[in-house]
Amino acid sequence: MKQSIFADFNKIFPERFNNKTNGVTPRRWLAQANPPLASLLDARIGRGWRRDLDQLKALKPMAEQPPFARAFRHAKRENKLRLANWVEQHMNIVLDTDAMFDVQVKRIHEYKRQLLNVLHVITRYHRILDEPNAPHVPRVVVFAGKAASAYAMAKLVIRLINDVAAVINADERVGKLLKVVFLPNYSVSLAEIIMPAADLSEQISTAGTEASGTGNMKFALNGALTIGTLDGANVEMKDNVGDENIFIFGNTTPEVAEIRAKGYQPRDYYDNDLELKRVLDAIRDGAFSHGEPARYQQIFDTLVNWGDHYLLLADYASYIETQEKVDALYRDADAWTRKAILNVAGMGAFSSDRTIAEYAHEIWHTKPVTLG
Repeated sequence: MKQSIFADFNKIFPERFNNKTNGVTPRRWLAQANPPLASLLDARIGRGWRRDLDQLKALKPMAEQPPFARAFRHAKRENKLRLANWVEQHMNIVLDTDAMFDVQVKRIHEYKRQLLNVLHVITRYHRILDEPNAPHVPRVVVFAGKAASAYAMAKLVIRLINDVAAVINADERVGKLLKVVFLPNYSVSLAEIIMPAADLSEQISTAGTEASGTGNMKFALNGALTIGTLDGANVEMKDNVGDENIFIFGNTTPEVAEIRAKGYQPRDYYDNDLELKRVLDAIRDGAFSHGEPARYQQIFDTLVNWGDHYLLLADYASYIETQEKVDALYRDADAWTRKAILNVAGMGAFSSDRTIAEYAHEIWHTKPVTLG
Protein backbone atom coordinates (compact mmCIF):
# COMPACT_ATOMS: atom_id res chain seq x y z
CA MET A 1 0.00 0.00 0.00
CA LYS A 2 2.94 2.31 0.69
CA GLN A 3 4.05 1.82 -2.90
CA SER A 4 0.65 1.90 -4.60
CA ILE A 5 -2.62 3.08 -3.04
CA PHE A 6 -1.08 5.45 -0.48
CA ALA A 7 2.17 6.27 -2.27
CA ASP A 8 1.59 10.05 -2.15
CA PHE A 9 0.70 10.08 1.55
CA ASN A 10 3.65 7.82 2.28
CA LYS A 11 6.01 10.42 0.82
CA ILE A 12 4.62 13.05 3.19
CA PHE A 13 4.10 10.95 6.34
CA PRO A 14 6.24 7.79 6.01
CA GLU A 15 6.32 7.34 9.78
CA ARG A 16 2.54 6.91 9.88
CA PHE A 17 2.55 3.70 7.87
CA ASN A 18 3.29 0.63 9.94
CA ASN A 19 1.95 -2.81 10.76
CA LYS A 20 0.41 -4.05 13.97
CA THR A 21 -0.25 -7.78 14.13
CA ASN A 22 -3.72 -8.78 15.29
CA GLY A 23 -4.26 -10.50 18.60
CA VAL A 24 -6.97 -12.33 20.53
CA THR A 25 -8.03 -11.95 24.13
CA PRO A 26 -6.93 -14.91 26.26
CA ARG A 27 -9.69 -14.14 28.76
CA ARG A 28 -12.37 -15.21 26.29
CA TRP A 29 -10.57 -17.55 23.92
CA LEU A 30 -8.76 -19.62 26.53
CA ALA A 31 -9.95 -18.86 30.08
CA GLN A 32 -13.66 -18.79 29.19
CA ALA A 33 -13.78 -21.04 26.14
CA ASN A 34 -11.54 -23.80 27.45
CA PRO A 35 -12.00 -24.46 31.19
CA PRO A 36 -10.16 -27.83 31.15
CA LEU A 37 -6.99 -26.38 29.63
CA ALA A 38 -7.24 -23.12 31.59
CA SER A 39 -7.45 -25.07 34.85
CA LEU A 40 -4.41 -27.13 33.88
CA LEU A 41 -2.41 -23.98 33.09
CA ASP A 42 -3.48 -22.34 36.34
CA ALA A 43 -2.27 -25.37 38.29
CA ARG A 44 1.10 -25.51 36.53
CA ILE A 45 2.11 -21.89 35.81
CA GLY A 46 -0.37 -19.79 37.80
CA ARG A 47 -3.13 -17.44 36.62
CA GLY A 48 -0.93 -14.60 35.41
CA TRP A 49 -1.15 -15.65 31.74
CA ARG A 50 -4.61 -14.08 31.57
CA ARG A 51 -3.01 -10.61 31.60
CA ASP A 52 0.50 -11.51 30.42
CA LEU A 53 0.24 -14.14 27.73
CA ASP A 54 4.02 -14.33 27.40
CA GLN A 55 3.92 -16.40 30.58
CA LEU A 56 2.84 -19.32 28.41
CA LYS A 57 6.53 -19.71 27.53
CA ALA A 58 6.86 -21.53 30.85
CA LEU A 59 5.09 -24.47 29.20
CA LYS A 60 8.00 -25.24 26.86
CA PRO A 61 9.91 -27.56 29.21
CA MET A 62 6.64 -29.23 30.19
CA ALA A 63 6.25 -30.48 26.62
CA GLU A 64 8.88 -33.08 27.52
CA GLN A 65 7.13 -34.17 30.74
CA PRO A 66 4.83 -37.23 30.29
CA PRO A 67 2.51 -36.39 33.23
CA PHE A 68 1.81 -32.92 31.83
CA ALA A 69 1.36 -34.33 28.32
CA ARG A 70 -1.22 -36.81 29.62
CA ALA A 71 -3.09 -34.03 31.43
CA PHE A 72 -2.96 -31.91 28.26
CA ARG A 73 -4.43 -34.76 26.19
CA HIS A 74 -7.13 -35.29 28.81
CA ALA A 75 -8.15 -31.63 28.55
CA LYS A 76 -8.34 -31.93 24.76
CA ARG A 77 -10.49 -35.04 25.06
CA GLU A 78 -12.92 -33.28 27.39
CA ASN A 79 -13.34 -30.55 24.79
CA LYS A 80 -13.83 -33.06 21.99
CA LEU A 81 -16.52 -34.78 24.03
CA ARG A 82 -18.26 -31.45 24.58
CA LEU A 83 -18.32 -30.74 20.82
CA ALA A 84 -19.40 -34.31 20.03
CA ASN A 85 -22.29 -33.98 22.48
CA TRP A 86 -23.35 -30.71 20.83
CA VAL A 87 -23.28 -32.29 17.37
CA GLU A 88 -25.27 -35.32 18.51
CA GLN A 89 -27.84 -33.16 20.28
CA HIS A 90 -28.31 -30.62 17.47
CA MET A 91 -27.56 -32.68 14.34
CA ASN A 92 -28.17 -36.29 15.41
CA ILE A 93 -24.70 -37.26 14.16
CA VAL A 94 -22.40 -39.36 16.34
CA LEU A 95 -18.72 -38.41 16.21
CA ASP A 96 -15.80 -40.62 17.17
CA THR A 97 -13.80 -38.62 19.71
CA ASP A 98 -10.76 -40.84 19.14
CA ALA A 99 -10.60 -39.54 15.57
CA MET A 100 -8.63 -36.46 14.60
CA PHE A 101 -10.90 -33.38 14.69
CA ASP A 102 -9.91 -31.50 11.53
CA VAL A 103 -11.56 -28.07 11.64
CA GLN A 104 -12.11 -25.15 9.26
CA VAL A 105 -14.45 -22.50 10.64
CA LYS A 106 -14.50 -19.01 9.16
CA ARG A 107 -16.38 -16.85 6.69
CA ILE A 108 -17.16 -18.79 3.53
CA HIS A 109 -15.20 -17.21 0.68
CA GLU A 110 -13.38 -18.52 -2.36
CA TYR A 111 -10.03 -17.09 -1.23
CA LYS A 112 -10.28 -18.93 2.11
CA ARG A 113 -10.54 -22.12 0.03
CA GLN A 114 -13.03 -24.27 1.88
CA LEU A 115 -13.31 -25.89 -1.54
CA LEU A 116 -9.68 -27.08 -1.37
CA ASN A 117 -10.55 -28.75 1.93
CA VAL A 118 -13.48 -30.47 0.21
CA LEU A 119 -11.15 -31.75 -2.51
CA HIS A 120 -9.03 -33.35 0.21
CA VAL A 121 -12.09 -34.85 1.91
CA ILE A 122 -13.17 -36.50 -1.34
CA THR A 123 -9.60 -37.69 -1.94
CA ARG A 124 -9.62 -39.37 1.49
CA TYR A 125 -13.01 -40.89 0.71
CA HIS A 126 -11.74 -42.39 -2.53
CA ARG A 127 -8.61 -43.75 -0.83
CA ILE A 128 -10.67 -45.42 1.90
CA LEU A 129 -12.91 -47.07 -0.70
CA ASP A 130 -9.90 -48.19 -2.76
CA GLU A 131 -7.93 -49.57 0.20
CA PRO A 132 -10.36 -50.30 3.05
CA ASN A 133 -7.76 -52.32 4.97
CA ALA A 134 -5.00 -49.70 4.83
CA PRO A 135 -4.07 -47.99 8.13
CA HIS A 136 -6.13 -44.84 7.56
CA VAL A 137 -6.14 -42.25 10.33
CA PRO A 138 -9.78 -41.64 11.33
CA ARG A 139 -10.89 -38.04 10.86
CA VAL A 140 -13.87 -35.91 11.70
CA VAL A 141 -13.84 -32.94 9.33
CA VAL A 142 -15.74 -29.97 10.74
CA PHE A 143 -16.85 -26.96 8.71
CA ALA A 144 -18.74 -23.89 9.90
CA GLY A 145 -19.19 -20.34 8.69
CA LYS A 146 -21.54 -18.00 6.91
CA ALA A 147 -21.60 -16.51 3.43
CA ALA A 148 -22.60 -13.04 2.30
CA SER A 149 -26.26 -13.02 1.30
CA ALA A 150 -25.60 -12.41 -2.41
CA TYR A 151 -22.44 -14.54 -2.71
CA ALA A 152 -23.77 -17.32 -4.93
CA MET A 153 -20.52 -19.29 -5.24
CA ALA A 154 -19.97 -19.32 -1.48
CA LYS A 155 -23.48 -20.67 -0.98
CA LEU A 156 -22.85 -23.30 -3.63
CA VAL A 157 -19.74 -24.40 -1.74
CA ILE A 158 -21.80 -24.72 1.46
CA ARG A 159 -24.29 -26.88 -0.40
CA LEU A 160 -21.48 -29.04 -1.78
CA ILE A 161 -20.02 -29.54 1.71
CA ASN A 162 -23.40 -30.71 2.97
CA ASP A 163 -23.93 -32.99 -0.03
CA VAL A 164 -20.47 -34.53 0.37
CA ALA A 165 -21.17 -35.01 4.07
CA ALA A 166 -24.48 -36.73 3.34
CA VAL A 167 -22.88 -39.22 0.95
CA ILE A 168 -19.84 -40.01 3.09
CA ASN A 169 -21.70 -40.24 6.40
CA ALA A 170 -24.23 -42.66 4.89
CA ASP A 171 -21.60 -44.93 3.32
CA GLU A 172 -21.20 -47.96 5.60
CA ARG A 173 -17.92 -48.85 3.87
CA VAL A 174 -16.32 -45.79 5.47
CA GLY A 175 -17.43 -46.49 9.03
CA LYS A 176 -15.54 -44.42 11.58
CA LEU A 177 -12.68 -43.60 9.22
CA LEU A 178 -14.24 -40.39 7.93
CA LYS A 179 -17.10 -38.18 9.06
CA VAL A 180 -17.98 -34.72 7.71
CA VAL A 181 -20.18 -32.12 9.42
CA PHE A 182 -21.17 -28.56 8.57
CA LEU A 183 -22.31 -26.92 11.80
CA PRO A 184 -25.21 -24.50 11.24
CA ASN A 185 -25.55 -20.90 12.41
CA TYR A 186 -21.90 -20.28 13.24
CA SER A 187 -21.40 -17.76 16.05
CA VAL A 188 -18.91 -16.73 18.72
CA SER A 189 -20.72 -18.95 21.22
CA LEU A 190 -20.41 -21.94 18.90
CA ALA A 191 -16.77 -21.08 18.18
CA GLU A 192 -16.08 -21.32 21.91
CA ILE A 193 -17.17 -24.96 21.72
CA ILE A 194 -15.48 -25.80 18.42
CA MET A 195 -12.03 -24.28 18.80
CA PRO A 196 -10.96 -25.99 22.03
CA ALA A 197 -11.93 -29.34 20.46
CA ALA A 198 -9.83 -29.02 17.32
CA ASP A 199 -6.78 -31.19 16.76
CA LEU A 200 -5.99 -29.65 13.36
CA SER A 201 -6.66 -26.06 12.28
CA GLU A 202 -7.15 -25.42 8.55
CA GLN A 203 -5.72 -22.01 7.54
CA ILE A 204 -5.42 -22.59 3.81
CA SER A 205 -6.13 -19.30 2.03
CA THR A 206 -4.28 -18.51 -1.19
CA ALA A 207 -0.98 -16.90 -0.24
CA GLY A 208 -1.25 -13.12 -0.44
CA THR A 209 -5.00 -12.86 0.18
CA GLU A 210 -5.44 -12.93 3.98
CA ALA A 211 -4.64 -9.69 5.79
CA SER A 212 -3.98 -11.45 9.08
CA GLY A 213 -6.73 -13.57 10.56
CA THR A 214 -7.36 -14.38 14.20
CA GLY A 215 -8.99 -17.80 13.99
CA ASN A 216 -5.55 -19.30 13.42
CA MET A 217 -4.42 -17.76 16.73
CA LYS A 218 -7.47 -18.98 18.65
CA PHE A 219 -6.98 -22.55 17.48
CA ALA A 220 -3.26 -22.64 18.31
CA LEU A 221 -3.90 -21.07 21.71
CA ASN A 222 -6.24 -23.98 22.41
CA GLY A 223 -3.72 -26.63 21.42
CA ALA A 224 -4.47 -27.30 17.75
CA LEU A 225 -1.75 -27.78 15.17
CA THR A 226 -2.04 -25.68 12.03
CA ILE A 227 -1.96 -26.72 8.40
CA GLY A 228 -1.69 -23.60 6.32
CA THR A 229 -0.12 -21.51 3.63
CA LEU A 230 2.39 -18.74 4.23
CA ASP A 231 -0.38 -16.16 4.38
CA GLY A 232 -1.61 -13.68 6.94
CA ALA A 233 -0.59 -14.30 10.53
CA ASN A 234 0.44 -17.86 9.68
CA VAL A 235 3.82 -16.38 8.77
CA GLU A 236 4.37 -14.92 12.24
CA MET A 237 2.87 -17.96 13.94
CA LYS A 238 5.43 -20.14 12.20
CA ASP A 239 8.21 -17.91 13.51
CA ASN A 240 6.84 -18.08 17.06
CA VAL A 241 5.94 -21.76 17.38
CA GLY A 242 8.81 -23.09 15.26
CA ASP A 243 8.94 -24.35 11.68
CA GLU A 244 8.81 -27.95 12.89
CA ASN A 245 5.56 -27.39 14.82
CA ILE A 246 3.36 -26.20 11.97
CA PHE A 247 2.41 -27.77 8.63
CA ILE A 248 3.13 -25.32 5.79
CA PHE A 249 2.24 -26.09 2.18
CA GLY A 250 1.56 -24.45 -1.15
CA ASN A 251 2.85 -21.64 -3.29
CA THR A 252 4.13 -18.49 -1.60
CA THR A 253 2.90 -14.99 -2.44
CA PRO A 254 5.73 -14.32 -4.95
CA GLU A 255 5.18 -17.75 -6.50
CA VAL A 256 1.44 -17.07 -6.86
CA ALA A 257 2.24 -13.83 -8.69
CA GLU A 258 4.74 -15.63 -10.92
CA ILE A 259 2.29 -18.42 -11.79
CA ARG A 260 -0.35 -15.90 -12.79
CA ALA A 261 2.14 -13.78 -14.75
CA LYS A 262 3.20 -16.80 -16.78
CA GLY A 263 -0.40 -17.60 -17.71
CA TYR A 264 -1.82 -20.11 -15.25
CA GLN A 265 -3.47 -23.10 -16.93
CA PRO A 266 -5.41 -25.09 -14.30
CA ARG A 267 -6.48 -27.69 -16.86
CA ASP A 268 -2.85 -28.86 -17.02
CA TYR A 269 -3.12 -29.93 -13.37
CA TYR A 270 -6.46 -31.60 -14.04
CA ASP A 271 -5.07 -33.53 -17.01
CA ASN A 272 -1.85 -34.62 -15.32
CA ASP A 273 -3.00 -35.60 -11.80
CA LEU A 274 -5.24 -38.66 -11.98
CA GLU A 275 -6.30 -38.45 -8.33
CA LEU A 276 -7.29 -34.80 -8.70
CA LYS A 277 -9.10 -35.57 -11.96
CA ARG A 278 -11.10 -38.32 -10.28
CA VAL A 279 -12.19 -35.95 -7.51
CA LEU A 280 -13.22 -33.17 -9.88
CA ASP A 281 -15.02 -35.59 -12.20
CA ALA A 282 -16.99 -36.95 -9.24
CA ILE A 283 -18.13 -33.42 -8.39
CA ARG A 284 -19.01 -32.65 -12.02
CA ASP A 285 -20.75 -35.92 -12.78
CA GLY A 286 -23.16 -35.89 -9.85
CA ALA A 287 -21.60 -38.32 -7.36
CA PHE A 288 -22.63 -35.90 -4.61
CA SER A 289 -25.78 -34.46 -6.19
CA HIS A 290 -28.05 -37.41 -6.90
CA GLY A 291 -30.94 -36.51 -9.16
CA GLU A 292 -29.25 -33.31 -10.32
CA PRO A 293 -25.95 -34.27 -11.96
CA ALA A 294 -25.19 -30.75 -13.23
CA ARG A 295 -25.62 -29.09 -9.83
CA TYR A 296 -21.89 -28.46 -9.41
CA GLN A 297 -20.90 -27.91 -13.03
CA GLN A 298 -20.13 -24.29 -12.15
CA ILE A 299 -17.62 -25.36 -9.50
CA PHE A 300 -15.92 -27.69 -11.98
CA ASP A 301 -15.79 -24.97 -14.62
CA THR A 302 -14.50 -22.37 -12.16
CA LEU A 303 -11.59 -24.63 -11.24
CA VAL A 304 -10.77 -26.25 -14.57
CA ASN A 305 -12.07 -24.05 -17.40
CA TRP A 306 -12.41 -20.54 -15.99
CA GLY A 307 -8.97 -19.85 -14.58
CA ASP A 308 -9.06 -21.13 -10.97
CA HIS A 309 -8.29 -17.64 -9.68
CA TYR A 310 -7.34 -18.81 -6.20
CA LEU A 311 -5.00 -21.56 -7.42
CA LEU A 312 -6.65 -24.55 -5.75
CA LEU A 313 -5.39 -26.94 -8.40
CA ALA A 314 -1.86 -25.52 -8.26
CA ASP A 315 -1.73 -26.16 -4.50
CA TYR A 316 -3.65 -29.45 -4.44
CA ALA A 317 -0.70 -31.86 -4.64
CA SER A 318 1.25 -30.01 -1.96
CA TYR A 319 -1.84 -29.90 0.26
CA ILE A 320 -2.47 -33.64 -0.07
CA GLU A 321 1.18 -34.45 0.59
CA THR A 322 1.16 -32.27 3.70
CA GLN A 323 -2.06 -33.90 4.92
CA GLU A 324 -0.22 -37.22 4.73
CA LYS A 325 2.43 -35.75 7.04
CA VAL A 326 -0.37 -34.72 9.40
CA ASP A 327 -1.62 -38.31 9.45
CA ALA A 328 1.86 -39.67 10.14
CA LEU A 329 2.34 -37.37 13.12
CA TYR A 330 -1.13 -38.05 14.55
CA ARG A 331 -0.29 -41.76 14.74
CA ASP A 332 2.34 -40.81 17.33
CA ALA A 333 0.26 -39.38 20.19
CA ASP A 334 3.29 -38.34 22.23
CA ALA A 335 4.90 -36.45 19.35
CA TRP A 336 1.60 -34.78 18.42
CA THR A 337 0.97 -33.69 22.01
CA ARG A 338 4.49 -32.29 22.34
CA LYS A 339 3.98 -30.07 19.29
CA ALA A 340 0.52 -29.03 20.49
CA ILE A 341 1.96 -27.92 23.84
CA LEU A 342 4.71 -25.99 22.06
CA ASN A 343 2.05 -24.24 19.97
CA VAL A 344 0.30 -23.03 23.11
CA ALA A 345 3.64 -22.00 24.60
CA GLY A 346 4.48 -19.96 21.51
CA MET A 347 1.29 -17.90 21.42
CA GLY A 348 2.33 -15.16 23.85
CA ALA A 349 2.89 -12.65 21.05
CA PHE A 350 -0.69 -12.97 19.83
CA SER A 351 -2.56 -11.38 22.72
CA SER A 352 -4.85 -8.45 21.90
CA ASP A 353 -3.28 -6.77 24.94
CA ARG A 354 -0.01 -6.56 23.02
CA THR A 355 -1.79 -5.27 19.92
CA ILE A 356 -3.56 -2.48 21.81
CA ALA A 357 -0.38 -1.55 23.68
CA GLU A 358 1.43 -1.13 20.36
CA TYR A 359 -1.38 1.06 19.03
CA ALA A 360 -1.27 3.15 22.22
CA HIS A 361 2.50 3.61 22.23
CA GLU A 362 3.28 3.86 18.52
CA ILE A 363 0.15 5.32 16.90
CA TRP A 364 -2.11 7.02 19.44
CA HIS A 365 0.76 8.11 21.74
CA THR A 366 -1.41 7.67 24.81
CA LYS A 367 -0.46 6.59 28.30
CA PRO A 368 -2.08 3.70 30.16
CA VAL A 369 -4.65 4.43 32.85
CA THR A 370 -4.92 2.16 35.87
CA LEU A 371 -8.52 1.22 36.69
CA GLY A 372 -9.71 0.20 40.13
